[in-house]
Amino acid sequence: MTHTLTAAAGVAALLGVLVGPWWIALAAGCAFLAGRRPGSALVPTLFLAGALAAGMTAALARPAWLTPGTRFVAVALTAGMLSWCAGRFWRQYQELARAGWERAEQLTRERELVAGQARLQERSRIAQDMHDALGHELSLLALSAGALKLANGLAAEHRTAAEEIRGRAESAVDRLGEVIGVLRETAQEVPTRPPDISVRQLVEDASAAGLSVTARIEGEADGEHGPPPHALRAAYRVVQEALTNVAKHAPEADATVAVTYGADGILVTVENGPGAGPDAGQEERPRVGGRGLVGLDERVRLAGGTFGCGPTPEGGFAVRAALPRARTPRPPAAPATVYAGPALEQRHARRRLGRTALVAVTACLALGALLGGALTWWDILVTERAVLPAEDFDRLRAGQQRARIAPYLPDEQTRHRPADAPPPPQRAGTTCEYYAITANPFDDRSGDAYRICFRSDTLVSAEVLRA
Repeated sequence: MTHTLTAAAGVAALLGVLVGPWWIALAAGCAFLAGRRPGSALVPTLFLAGALAAGMTAALARPAWLTPGTRFVAVALTAGMLSWCAGRFWRQYQELARAGWERAEQLTRERELVAGQARLQERSRIAQDMHDALGHELSLLALSAGALKLANGLAAEHRTAAEEIRGRAESAVDRLGEVIGVLRETAQEVPTRPPDISVRQLVEDASAAGLSVTARIEGEADGEHGPPPHALRAAYRVVQEALTNVAKHAPEADATVAVTYGADGILVTVENGPGAGPDAGQEERPRVGGRGLVGLDERVRLAGGTFGCGPTPEGGFAVRAALPRARTPRPPAAPATVYAGPALEQRHARRRLGRTALVAVTACLALGALLGGALTWWDILVTERAVLPAEDFDRLRAGQQRARIAPYLPDEQTRHRPADAPPPPQRAGTTCEYYAITANPFDDRSGDAYRICFRSDTLVSAEVLRA
């Protein structure tokens, strides 16, 4: 199909030169469709090279074919080559767009899998936290029941009940360890005490490690009216993960941890400025959508709160979480974060494709200008050998013999024939010769010619033809 369209474009270009300009539009359409077809560019390139060679040969071989040959070369370059390049560019652009969407869909599926794994991992951490807390409480309960059993003055039935309570508490601790052990990624010993969930201590440890971090803590985390344990653990994890990211991606930046313990819950904000190292001014975080931030969002969601993160106008990064007292988990939301990789890759690919198209169009125009310049230069050289000076033309008189005026005539004839010139003498035995008036293409007389006609080697007419 590509070969057929290429051949049709060539035939239409030839008809556009010989018959009428409407065929040029057909040639451009066929060349565009040929460019859109998949396949090698070798055949169209060879066909175009052959057409250009044929046109130039025709233009230089016979004077009468100079104008149509030059026109055919111009049509082959514009309607043929440019249209074919446009079709090929359009096909490559569509393939790029289709591949880009497929790549984006694939990355979306991969991000969803990564986000799901991060959520499951965070749920396992939450389960471990529950084990730590409940295991500690149940262990204390078993210890208290054992102490009660040994108390003096306790009735036998009460001792039996205390022993039963201690046994059930120990059994509950073992069962809890078995259930939570399934969720652990590695074999870890079960802690026997709850973790330290002091945000102030976490900030002090980070500052001692070398981070420039300050804390603004309002309200009390302890006490009868303090926040519930699940909110405290979630707030601790938010601050911990945020400071970890600061240490990884902006260790020279100043960070601020603001925690407010209120009657309605906990508000947490961790913000850092731009880094002061060699990467200052660049992106301070990995592209949003990392496992740590997704895990934080899952923990905050299960705690019934809201989570957000993103760059600040000053060039830093901020992590915010609001944790209510009431634990009402929100439904999981679609990933609101966007990985910038596919869009960046597509922008770069489009730029490369645009540069390729610009180079192709520029090459076509440069080739056309080069061929046009070469034809013009060759035409000037040939025309210079066909120029008849005006003073020599004035010496010509009807009735003179060819041998007498031959020294005045140039060695070559001009290839130009004024289109509106009157017909030459039609008597039998009459031959006419054409000579240029000037070889300068910028002269107003460019294209004009002298026509000198002989009959039986006798000059019968010498006239000026205006283009």
